[in-house]
Amino acid sequence: MIDLKNAKKVFKEYVKNYNPEDEKVKMKISHIERVSQISRRLAENLNLCQEDVELAELIGLLHDIGRFEQIRKFHTFVDKDSINHGKYGVKVLFEDGLIRDFVNDNKYDDIIKLAILNHNKGEIDNVLTEKQMLHAKIIRDADKTDIFYVLTIGDKNAIWEKPDLSNDKITDEIYREFMEDGYINYQKRETSADFLVSHFAYIYDFNFNQCLEIIEKIIILINYIKDMFLIMKKQ
Repeated sequence: MIDLKNAKKVFKEYVKNYNPEDEKVKMKISHIERVSQISRRLAENLNLCQEDVELAELIGLLHDIGRFEQIRKFHTFVDKDSINHGKYGVKVLFEDGLIRDFVNDNKYDDIIKLAILNHNKGEIDNVLTEKQMLHAKIIRDADKTDIFYVLTIGDKNAIWEKPDLSNDKITDEIYREFMEDGYINYQKRETSADFLVSHFAYIYDFNFNQCLEIIEKIIILINYIKDMFLIMKKQ
């Protein structure tokens, strides 16, 4: 049984361990709360049973739990410069035992663990069961949908650790992958501009139409970003 009221209470207590004035911490708390609700709405839109709806919301609440130690220790969201926040979240929950504070029943453990491990990968592992794959897709779509929102309204210094990217360079291979492949190899990202491009490449990786409908509302922004890429490459 999933007690979401308790899980939300535990989450609020957990994040009290981190600096409430840190913009990265504030941004991440808000992101997680929105993602959990987007995950719930996606599950409801798919007409899933109540158990799966609640599980989707719980995974949304837990998917970025590794970010807080990443912020505290490294003060960055860049995994390659610090830790893989998905893997670290699994450590916090399942190796350190925090998961039992959020949910008593261990029947969901494998689904939660695999969803978190796969939410920040370039592609989902193809060895998951049907139900594991479903929840991995839900959290990936919910996460990417809110990242689009954060990129448009979020504090740029907190996101990119610099006030603007106008002088940052997109590497040739990342630019080619975005324009031609519709896929970004995360391991090849080198600059902040590369990371920005990889976020906008999410448009090629949504699994559910509901998220695409949300993203369609800001497609004008995406076209503007493409034009910006062209200008930057000519500099």
